Amino acid sequence: MKSLLLIIDVARLAADDYTGFTFFVGCMAMMAASAFFFLSMSSFDKKWRTSILVSGLITFIAAVHYWYMRDYWAGFQESPVFFRYVDWVLTVPLMCVEFYLILKVAGAKKSLMWRLIFLSVVMLVTGYIGEAVNRDMAALWGGAISGAAYFVIVYDIWFGQAKKLAVAAGGDVLAAHKMLCWFVLVGWAIYPIGYMAGTPGWYEGIFGGLDLDVVYNIGDAINKIGFGLVVYNLAVQSSKKIEA
Repeated sequence: MKSLLLIIDVARLAADDYTGFTFFVGCMAMMAASAFFFLSMSSFDKKWRTSILVSGLITFIAAVHYWYMRDYWAGFQESPVFFRYVDWVLTVPLMCVEFYLILKVAGAKKSLMWRLIFLSVVMLVTGYIGEAVNRDMAALWGGAISGAAYFVIVYDIWFGQAKKLAVAAGGDVLAAHKMLCWFVLVGWAIYPIGYMAGTPGWYEGIFGGLDLDVVYNIGDAINKIGFGLVVYNLAVQSSKKIEA
């Protein structure tokens, strides 16, 4: 029994470790969402299965990383910056892919998908440099470039080609696109707040007292699961119309 306990390394969280609690809850929520999306795939028309699959992959990748991040936090009481950005560099581009997948019905081209993916990677790589290097100038310029890429994504989906395609599709697709746009505009805005809470700069007086890991964990759960649920609802509504 003793040897078994030595083999199984279970992270211990203190009862008042609320940051660790959000890591654990985030992990469980992502796992549950993944199971839900994967098991529901067969219920939908073939054209929506890829979208549901991507939703499940987003939450599954996040769940795996949250498992490691929870253990890292419990062991070192430090923010798992590296694990978090590895998670984001895989999941955020997939969230951009969701825009392309739901807009394919209106003739969306792969160039739109690759543009959004490129911008999201620039946003994340420069954000990582600014946060991980943790120097005044690196944080400032990394945050500035990352923020610029984010605002270009926001413009593209709210006013650019993606918006035009959504309007052309109309109906449930337009409603789903608009909801995903709100997630990017409001939900993704949580990440710059977390970034400013964890890096030095003029904004320290405003966001310096926040726990960046709690901000990130809450944001991840809302955005990644929420994205998937929007796509799931679109698939449900479309399937009902086909059956009718």
